[in-house]
Amino acid sequence: MTATLEARVRPGGPRARPGRRPPLLAAAGTLVVVAIALAGPLIAPYGPAERLGLPFQGPGGGHPLGTDFLGRDVLSRVLWGGRTLVLTAIGATVVATVVGMTAGVLAGLASRRTGEVVSRLVDVLTVLPALLLILVLAAGFPGSDLAVVAAVALATAPFSVRVLGAATRRIATTGYAEAALARGDGKWAVLLHDVLPNIAGPALADAALRLVAALHLTATAGFLGLGRGAPTANWGRMVSENLSGASLSAAPFLAPTLLLVLLSVCVGLLADRFAGIASGGRR
Repeated sequence: MTATLEARVRPGGPRARPGRRPPLLAAAGTLVVVAIALAGPLIAPYGPAERLGLPFQGPGGGHPLGTDFLGRDVLSRVLWGGRTLVLTAIGATVVATVVGMTAGVLAGLASRRTGEVVSRLVDVLTVLPALLLILVLAAGFPGSDLAVVAAVALATAPFSVRVLGAATRRIATTGYAEAALARGDGKWAVLLHDVLPNIAGPALADAALRLVAALHLTATAGFLGLGRGAPTANWGRMVSENLSGASLSAAPFLAPTLLLVLLSVCVGLLADRFAGIASGGRR
């Protein structure tokens, strides 16, 4: 009986296991949506631009989700429409993380004056509306997904610079980093052996948060018709295209909306989990 009571109160015992379910469910949800987005074109029954019926037909007749405003198969459009959006968001997140890591580490290790200059530049970029950056770059390079990637990365990178710069300064002022410099280790050695390993957790958590923001901004760009144009399928554009026929058929705009919401929520839960791990707490 004593062993049973110990198992109930032990942090790693049976009562702690349910706490692991939300991260596992979030990871599973993320993998499912990403798999649909990346592998969808391989299993889509029709092409994204094929007109197969009347506009806004209900489910049936070989169209499980009905047809959209041009009579195209909604299921096929959904399977085709996620790849560009997800890859664009991931690409923007990678660029933002690399820029944020590089600038943040340099600002954290540089002199106080240099760090202040970097902080002022970051503040200037932070106050610019993200949507304005996307509109300006996308208008300058119409039909380019790379312009959307650059705009989203430019809008999200300043926050990474702040977070990782603060983490770098905190590590650089600790006793063991100062001791390494005092015994003759160069700044490069301190960076590789002391700073980077200790900011890996915050960097991972920040990257997950940037991915959530990138998904929202990329979907917004698609909703506004930015990036690669029609007839290319895009979950964000599908919502705007089919919203007018919501009273006739909900599936054409509801299916991509639910996938976007599911992916954003799951990635957000994982980001929260990573942030808890990086801060040393348990969630």
